[in-house]
Amino acid sequence: MTTNKRYDVIIIGGSYAGLSAAMALGRSLRNVVVIDSGQPCNQPTPHSHNFLTQDGSTPAAIATLARQQVEQYKTVHFLDDFATEARKIDNGFEITTRSGQTVTGKKLVLATGIKDQVPALPGFAECWGVSLVHCPYCHGYEFRGQPTAIMANGERAFHLAMLVSNLTGDVTLLPQGKGEITDEQKTRLGKHNIIIDETEITALEHENGQIKNVVFSNGVKKSFTAVYAALPFVQHSDIPASLGCTLTEQGHIKTDGQQKTTVPGVFACGDNTSPMRSVANAVYSGNLTGAVVNRELAEEAF
Repeated sequence: MTTNKRYDVIIIGGSYAGLSAAMALGRSLRNVVVIDSGQPCNQPTPHSHNFLTQDGSTPAAIATLARQQVEQYKTVHFLDDFATEARKIDNGFEITTRSGQTVTGKKLVLATGIKDQVPALPGFAECWGVSLVHCPYCHGYEFRGQPTAIMANGERAFHLAMLVSNLTGDVTLLPQGKGEITDEQKTRLGKHNIIIDETEITALEHENGQIKNVVFSNGVKKSFTAVYAALPFVQHSDIPASLGCTLTEQGHIKTDGQQKTTVPGVFACGDNTSPMRSVANAVYSGNLTGAVVNRELAEEAF
């Protein structure tokens, strides 16, 4: 970290999206600071998939290599800290961190991610990201042909069942709470031999995060190798809301086709803007963000 506290661009979040934006900006010789606390949402995940050249690598290995490569660009600086406050100032933004440091910059990139709201169900947290997963594109191939459950309701449950049924013929839908699956959907699910069990789940039995059984309130246990779950989430950082960034109905930061938020000078990329939670999408959106931010800086200075 240098003593220069004024930057062209401040990036909050140093995972895939933030690092991708930083690389694009560093290659354009922009003076950038990346503020990151080292707490990515995919920490429990043992392997990352569906990303060319890194298929099967651990998330940590990909992020470590990415940071090492971005560090080669000397105009990119890193502040290992947690951004707590942001405010608009003349010609930019001011960010304050948990340790009390303050940096300012002309443009602000929010690559802050989201935080899953993990239920207080015994065994859930231990399995989350290991055998209790969110995305068939990221994890489905590894569980192909295996007994699989889906903990979701309504349209989300139907959507997941449709995708997962292509990977295994043994699918059970476990909607919790008020049933939101329509009669038409139940008919279509039945045609594909997808069982619906609405009994309340009380626990997940596992070994080191590998699910063995789903335990129901009636005492019955059913064995599964994998369970997909659609969890609610919140923004990982309060900064987007504090700056006035509009959120979508689903809770993501609203951006246009160039990753611009509704607040001028503020951009967002990665999981906090899109339901496509993948390394590939995060890298893409970060790269696009870096290019658009650089263009804006160039237009303002030219």
